[in-house]
Amino acid sequence: MSTALEEIAGKHLPQLIVFDLDFTLWPFWVDTHVTAPFKRKSHGSVEDRRGYKIKLYDDSLAILELLKAKGICMAAASRTDDPPAAKELLRALDIDQYFTYKEIYPGSKVSHFKKFTQASGISYADMLFFDDEERNIDDISRLGVTCVLVEQGMKHTVLENGLKKFASKHAR
Repeated sequence: MSTALEEIAGKHLPQLIVFDLDFTLWPFWVDTHVTAPFKRKSHGSVEDRRGYKIKLYDDSLAILELLKAKGICMAAASRTDDPPAAKELLRALDIDQYFTYKEIYPGSKVSHFKKFTQASGISYADMLFFDDEERNIDDISRLGVTCVLVEQGMKHTVLENGLKKFASKHAR
């Protein structure tokens, strides 16, 4: 993946990459499938109140680490009905640190993106967004953001395709 990123890096990269959470970075809805509080165990795993083991999709952490190492700013956008649980889970999974901006609350993701651009000064055209829901992809695409539908969780190939799509939109 790093090689593909290096190839793409010669092209235009996004100034902000935004990730949905549920069924994009992790394989469940935080407001219905797991139950806070979340506990980080001594061996690094995370469990919910009922002892359910919580994991990210296999490539999610490596993707976040790669993008951070490349100096790419990241944000989390979630429409969850349980914002406190989502925020707590970001901390328990130790991935909160990767997101400079977080908009986590119910409602249209258009409002999330308006806040991202206000807080960061980054234009919609310079953002790349990954989400598992068509309605969010449709809404955010209309703003001018490059959007990628995530069908089975974040994978290196999904990131690579998103970066290529973004670069091709910005080709001179």
